[in-house]
Amino acid sequence: MNHQPLPLTIRDRPFVWGQRTYLMAVLNVTPDSFSDGGEFNTLETAVTHAKALISAGADILDIGGQSTRPGALEVSLAEELNRVVPVVRSLRSDPTFATCPLSIDTSRSPVAKAAIEAGADIVNDVTGGTGDPEMFSVVAELGVPFVLMHSRGTPETMQKLTDYRDLIGDITEFFIAQIQKATAAGIQPHQIILDPGIGFAKTFEQNLDLIRNLSQFQTLGCPLLVGPSRKSFIGHLLNQPDPKQRVWGTAAACCAAIATGSTDILRIHDVAEMHDVCRVADAIYRAKT
Repeated sequence: MNHQPLPLTIRDRPFVWGQRTYLMAVLNVTPDSFSDGGEFNTLETAVTHAKALISAGADILDIGGQSTRPGALEVSLAEELNRVVPVVRSLRSDPTFATCPLSIDTSRSPVAKAAIEAGADIVNDVTGGTGDPEMFSVVAELGVPFVLMHSRGTPETMQKLTDYRDLIGDITEFFIAQIQKATAAGIQPHQIILDPGIGFAKTFEQNLDLIRNLSQFQTLGCPLLVGPSRKSFIGHLLNQPDPKQRVWGTAAACCAAIATGSTDILRIHDVAEMHDVCRVADAIYRAKT
């Protein structure tokens, strides 16, 4: 495979992989997400927070209506639709977000379809296409970029599914299999973005190992999205139970991910801080051509 992914253009914004690190900001419209549940689950608070994220330097907004924290229970399809579609529609109708790429964080194809029709641009599936057999065909029909994440089980069960023969090898095999299914369904290869799923069915030690070895996924020829933000492995290292107090631990993890030379997008909560981290880390670690 060609190891250098082709650029993407979303809403006239070019994403040229390898030039700099792009920031995908988390916009949870849920009452129970692990670090900000209940803060932005009204239309007004979601839009206000979205404007703050863009002002701080976010390149993409990732809107989610189903918590994926360990132990989270699944909400109904109707509830997820009711949480995310009005927010997407409201953001897209606001001139502030006219050219801002919006991502829908969902593992359900009806939610993906409704959100894209409401104005979203990217589908971000934490199950990597395993949660809904219709997801690949729906995304192919929509013709939008697809974030394919590695995970196992459900948020309720995933932390019991951490036994790997070879962590990096097993994740790579998963990616190869899911990329083949996605392209067979009609998703364009250059529109597939891979996420190794830090914190999803991985132990503390496995998360550290994963960050150290991110460069091994470059052989797959897809852009790499990494999401260490406020995760429990950082809390473990810092003895910090409050996710909001993990900002500088997150900064270290983001810097390490950039230093591997393989991270294209960081999915984060603390945009202003990580924007500065990326500017400095990119200047140090990315070779100028």
